[in-house]
Amino acid sequence: MKLAQIEQGGQTVLCARTAEGLIPLNGVGYHTMMDAIERIDELPRALEMAEAKETPLAPEDARFLPVVSRPGKIVCVGVNYGRHVKECGQSLPDAPVLFSKFATALSAHKDSVAIPRGVERLDYEAELVMVIGRRAHCVSADEAMDYVFGCTCGNDLSARDWQSRSSQWLAGKTPDGFAPVGPWITTIDAMHEIQDLEIACALNGQLRQYASTGDMIFSCAEIVSYVSSVMTLEPGDLIFTGTPDGVILGLPEEQRRWLKPGDVLEVSIENIGTLRTVIGPRE
Repeated sequence: MKLAQIEQGGQTVLCARTAEGLIPLNGVGYHTMMDAIERIDELPRALEMAEAKETPLAPEDARFLPVVSRPGKIVCVGVNYGRHVKECGQSLPDAPVLFSKFATALSAHKDSVAIPRGVERLDYEAELVMVIGRRAHCVSADEAMDYVFGCTCGNDLSARDWQSRSSQWLAGKTPDGFAPVGPWITTIDAMHEIQDLEIACALNGQLRQYASTGDMIFSCAEIVSYVSSVMTLEPGDLIFTGTPDGVILGLPEEQRRWLKPGDVLEVSIENIGTLRTVIGPRE
């Protein structure tokens, strides 16, 4: 099942993505993504009831919201694709490299993201994002995916000049809007071969990143297991799983053309969809 949050009349409306369009679920008691996460077992029946009485909405006309409104945590994994490690001239990590973003960094499908004042080197990073469905503490890799609600597309926008100010990447990773996610979540039962998905990023229609999640150094299950050993994961938490090669930072310095106002980014992941982000004017 594919689920999205959209805005209608100032309210959050949870919708299911079907062949006919977006089916609102508010009329059957599901108002936000957290309702779906907490009552996932009843969701198929609720969708049947909604399909019988609701008029489908056209996705192209919808005002999308981030797939989770206020996650308690946004955990990110750095340098987690083999070829990306090579293009950045780094060594393979012994354990997942973790950093964070905050909820104020969230933005949605089709949103415009402003370039912060003083940032000159803005980069993109296409990423598979996991959404946690159950409280997870010190879970094994074998059981880890049982704690995942689903997956969505993400773009780990990165201010490389701010990121390099210190050994801590936070300043370059979590400005407002720097965590676009969406347009919807594909629930984990519909995510086939999660470690063999095509993932891509296009800039103004030109393909920049194209890889398979099979190039991950640490698998999705290993990431959930490791993160849960560091901190307790709660329903609605997001985990960005790393980006493939093809980022601007990986190019020779003379070839780097950093993102600018008006640029359009499209992150596409097999079995999920395409997340569109517009780079807005400088603040």
